[in-house]
Amino acid sequence: MQSLTVIENVTLDGVMQAPGRPDEDTRDGFADGGWAVPFGDEVLGRAMGERMSCGGGLVLGRRTYEDFAAYWPRQRDDNPFTPVLDATTKYVVSGTLRDPLPWQNSRLLGGDAAGAVAALKREPGPGIGVLGSGELVRTLMAHDLVDEYVLLIHPLVLGTGRRLFADGGPPSSLRLESSATTTTGVIMATLRPSRREEDR
Repeated sequence: MQSLTVIENVTLDGVMQAPGRPDEDTRDGFADGGWAVPFGDEVLGRAMGERMSCGGGLVLGRRTYEDFAAYWPRQRDDNPFTPVLDATTKYVVSGTLRDPLPWQNSRLLGGDAAGAVAALKREPGPGIGVLGSGELVRTLMAHDLVDEYVLLIHPLVLGTGRRLFADGGPPSSLRLESSATTTTGVIMATLRPSRREEDR
């Protein structure tokens, strides 16, 4: 059985919307896109590169997949992430997209999101990661499918925007596994739901 790790950039007030670019996700009039960019440094880049090089597939929601597919394959100059993302198997949860998907090594997951990801976890493999995909992540949390969180907590309060742990979500106690701080003050925290202690 594969474990599922959610990897997210978040602010101190829990906002995860549009960390990478101003036009990444403007839903609800969100105008602060690109907030994570000033906090990037070598420490963060190295940590994410090491995690991405461990193999395993990525599960993405439709919106995140379409955004990534339109952006990352075109970023070729001195960019270590594009070759890894191109080579990684990307499992896309969507009820509206149809095969063939445009980005190489992309596979459409049919059925309901929770059931499709639960079935994927039962397949052999080194583990599965989820990037962005806020609505999908909240569905996976509600069905107790998340085994680990890697949260990149930025020293920033936005006061508005879509949050990772939204109101009305399931309560969960998390245990800190490890943490490190970048030169720009980003806390890289790895946490596991405490209820998973019996699985270790």
